[in-house]
Amino acid sequence: MDENDMEQKIEKKSEKKAEKGAAKSTEKRTKKDGMNLTPKEIVKELDTDIIGQHKAKKAVAIALRNRFRRQQLPKETADDIIPKNILMIGPTGVGKTEIARRLAKLAGSPFIKVEASKFTEVGYVGRDVESMVRDLVRISTDLVKDEKMQQNSEKARRNAEERILDILLPAPPKPKGPAAELDIDHPEKDSFKVTKEKFRKKLREGKLDDKFVEIEVKNNQMAPFEIFSSSGVEEIGISISEMMPNMFGGKPKKRKMTVEEAVDYLIKEEQDRLLDMDQISSIAIQRVEQMGIIFLDEIDKIAGREGGGSGPMVSREGVQRDLLPIIEGTTVNTKYGMVKTDHILFIGAGAFHVSKPSDLIPELQGRFPIRVELDSLSKGDFVRILTEPKNALTKQSIALMSTEGLELNFTEDAIEEIARISENLNATSENIGARRLYTILEKVLEEISFDASEWENTVVNIDQKYVSDRVEEISQDTDLSKYIL
Repeated sequence: MDENDMEQKIEKKSEKKAEKGAAKSTEKRTKKDGMNLTPKEIVKELDTDIIGQHKAKKAVAIALRNRFRRQQLPKETADDIIPKNILMIGPTGVGKTEIARRLAKLAGSPFIKVEASKFTEVGYVGRDVESMVRDLVRISTDLVKDEKMQQNSEKARRNAEERILDILLPAPPKPKGPAAELDIDHPEKDSFKVTKEKFRKKLREGKLDDKFVEIEVKNNQMAPFEIFSSSGVEEIGISISEMMPNMFGGKPKKRKMTVEEAVDYLIKEEQDRLLDMDQISSIAIQRVEQMGIIFLDEIDKIAGREGGGSGPMVSREGVQRDLLPIIEGTTVNTKYGMVKTDHILFIGAGAFHVSKPSDLIPELQGRFPIRVELDSLSKGDFVRILTEPKNALTKQSIALMSTEGLELNFTEDAIEEIARISENLNATSENIGARRLYTILEKVLEEISFDASEWENTVVNIDQKYVSDRVEEISQDTDLSKYIL
């Protein structure tokens, strides 16, 4: 190798290092940016998807910012600062879940929503409260796994490419005898390299996609065997096929497929091979402990003390007492390792129509120091929900109909009418918040959706009269509206 070749090699290595460094710094910046938003910036981000509810947005923005502040402190101080859990009070459909979900997405935090009413007191058949932490760890593990797979995607693609090229163009036999000991470049070796590069080019251009090859595939017919128990080992999966890969059909077998299918299969196989599950589990647990968010919905359904009011056989107070150690901070055993819940953020939510937050046991009340009341949605809010967010319902309907070649237009008075009818129905019957808009809009678009495939290159304008004709008669009839809207 001459000096020029050596210099080029060193230059390429330094370029690759610089690219890796730039990629790492970009990744750090992106991760930091999600957590490093100021409360005002967090509220602004939430405003793009959720209309109104400024008090609730302000509360969760402060909670998220406090997490970032805590991470800047020395470990001894940070360990003593517990998160200020939030209790959201308001009717269904006003944005409680959406605020928590969007907040988690913004921060890149593992998030899970669970209904408090599905848990049962210890000693009864049913899900124990620790299962929500296990589920959160599982979600976190999947998130980290996806991230690692994206990072390894280029390397996995290159490895898969090499394996396909080895199948399509087997390497020439190595020389035997004294010649094998001499490191001499044979003409055949150079010719093989040139041919291999030609094949690589064709492979990347897709010219070999329809060619058939035979590859070894894993025969994983054995489904995971899982233990279901309420004694603290719930849903800890034990895969027999993993423990004994050569039994129960675990041996690889030859299968014929196109090059395109083979490349896809080998990329997945390479990505799985490149994953370090110990590292993934460690990162996932750390994220749950430091950034996890658990949204406890329907917490008002378990509010109550012993002897007060009627309820199911399993006491509501018993479920509260089982939830208490998880929210206070304990260690939960999961299939990925031990998880401390001390710094997980809990967001409780409920309508509290019948019960009140004061009906919760005092210890649990103390663990939700921030109380936020969400407002019922008005006609003005409904108009904004239908038009302003980037995923607004009217925009979704227009996009769906455009796939049939139909152009859908909503006039301002049509939007006003849908909002007015929704507000009236929520006032006169059950208040289901913004979910009422789904029902009304589906009723308005029922005929159009049914006939859309026959109306190609047609423009349909939906105005106030069109909305009234489809919905007004039903909404005025109390009995009909209860069943249809």
